[in-house]
Amino acid sequence: MGKLILVEHLTLDGVMQGPAAADEDTRGGFVRGGWGVAGNDEVMRSVLGKGIGRGGAMLFGRWTYEQFYGFWPHQTDNPYTDALNRARKYVVSRTRRELPWENSVLVTDVGEVARIKEDEGLTVLGSGELARELMRRGLVDEWLLMVHPLVLGTGRRLFDGVEAELRLVDSVVTTTGVVIATYRGREEA
Repeated sequence: MGKLILVEHLTLDGVMQGPAAADEDTRGGFVRGGWGVAGNDEVMRSVLGKGIGRGGAMLFGRWTYEQFYGFWPHQTDNPYTDALNRARKYVVSRTRRELPWENSVLVTDVGEVARIKEDEGLTVLGSGELARELMRRGLVDEWLLMVHPLVLGTGRRLFDGVEAELRLVDSVVTTTGVVIATYRGREEA
């Protein structure tokens, strides 16, 4: 039985929008992009490297897939590019018909995710709209949340419109004060 794991960068007030770059996601007039960069350190790289290194398929919403495809295949001096290129990438989209990144598979109905999860297991990076829909459908087994010591007061939030009762199963604090917390649902063993 496969698991579905959400991997998300968040501020203390739950904002997940635009952690990597100033112009990463300006939807809704968001001007605070790039807030997560200062939190990166070797501890975080190690935790994320273990997650990506365990293999398995990735699941993206269309918007996040396009952002990743525009950046990662062109990076050469990091441990993530090769793993991302090799990984099977499922992309949930109602509008795309072709996917240019190698090993990409189009999913036109989010209802298909349950079957894919059972067959392969999935890791979701970012993809806020998709992540919220997966939580509403009860498909998320584990949340790997990197909570940055920052409050923005504006931006798209991970848990908007979603209820979740979680149980902390692991935590690590980075040298920059980011709490990397792993949660499972209360009913999960």
